Amino acid sequence: MNTREGWPEGMRLIVRRVRPTRRHRKKLTAFEQRTGWRYCITATNIGRMWGIAGSGHAQFLDVLHRSHAGVEDRVRTNKAMGLGNLPSASWEVNRGWMLAANLAADLDAWLRLLALHDIDDLADAEPDTMRFRLYHLPARLADHARRRFLRIERSWPWANAPQLSGISAGQLVG
Repeated sequence: MNTREGWPEGMRLIVRRVRPTRRHRKKLTAFEQRTGWRYCITATNIGRMWGIAGSGHAQFLDVLHRSHAGVEDRVRTNKAMGLGNLPSASWEVNRGWMLAANLAADLDAWLRLLALHDIDDLADAEPDTMRFRLYHLPARLADHARRRFLRIERSWPWANAPQLSGISAGQLVG
């Protein structure tokens, strides 16, 4: 059962059995509900890697594929931050757009790491949620006595997000 008919040479299945967490209980299949276990299946054609002891073991390959899920998540996030609008007909436009989209993704990652790590709603939020709650903030910038004030509309549900993260008006606008 580790290989399938018609698959390329070296392709195999790795099945990991884990206890379901509360988060996964609603998504279990009938078989998983009956057995009380959650099964994660990975199909891979990665064999032994030269110079890496134990690289052919199922545990090594499982960890390798599971760690790659974070990379896939960042790719999905970057597509939502602007990379999904590529390609254009012009090479120069593509280069500029790629640079701008990567800058936006980097700024978003640094903001989450440095300022939003304490706010549960925003630390792991999707880009659309961040855009709606923080980046498109309904506010006015007011100057008075050589100081800047960010006047956020009080009816905005997330009006305290910039204050909670310690971001001041001067930091937002420069």
